[in-house]
Amino acid sequence: MDSFDGLRERITANMAAFERLPDAGEGLKAAAVAIAVTSDQAGRPAFFLTRRAPRLNAHSGQWALPGGRLDPGEDAITAALREMDEEIGVRVEPDHVLGVLDDYVTRSGYCMTPVVVWAGPDVEAVANPSEVAQIFRIPLADTLEDRFVEMLPVAGSEHPMVRINVVDRHMHAPTAAVVYQFREVCLAGRMTRAAHLLAPGWTAR
Repeated sequence: MDSFDGLRERITANMAAFERLPDAGEGLKAAAVAIAVTSDQAGRPAFFLTRRAPRLNAHSGQWALPGGRLDPGEDAITAALREMDEEIGVRVEPDHVLGVLDDYVTRSGYCMTPVVVWAGPDVEAVANPSEVAQIFRIPLADTLEDRFVEMLPVAGSEHPMVRINVVDRHMHAPTAAVVYQFREVCLAGRMTRAAHLLAPGWTAR
């Protein structure tokens, strides 16, 4: 995964073969996030990951993908692209959307829809300081390493907690679940589900 040759076409084909599972739960707040493929500082394929600003009222300091709550009248794609522009200054047209992964219901009551976006290499990103503390570009090759993902057993549950090792730190669901499914479906071509993967209790804050 060190080259852009055919990458957009491979992700598009994998998404076309994927049957997305929406969540029809009642009483949930609708949100969307963007998994945007770009390049890192070495020119390798990567995706954007952020650290949320420490002064935010909810989920401050946590790992996140660009995204947020849907505005009235928006669909998930429109919201994901708007939030990506607002948070990291990356603007693309709707035809850069490669597909949509499964919804993930968060502990804080959101139904989060992940939108896979082709931002392209050499894209400049600038953090909106009111929402984003840092922007990272995570190489796609790193996501395919065995150490990248851990499935941790949870007492009393048949489902594990997902944890991802990134930037010498740990990342948990919901973001970890979305990134894991992105790796499995878009990069590896495996039709893997992730909505059942558990998040720590503190992610509800």
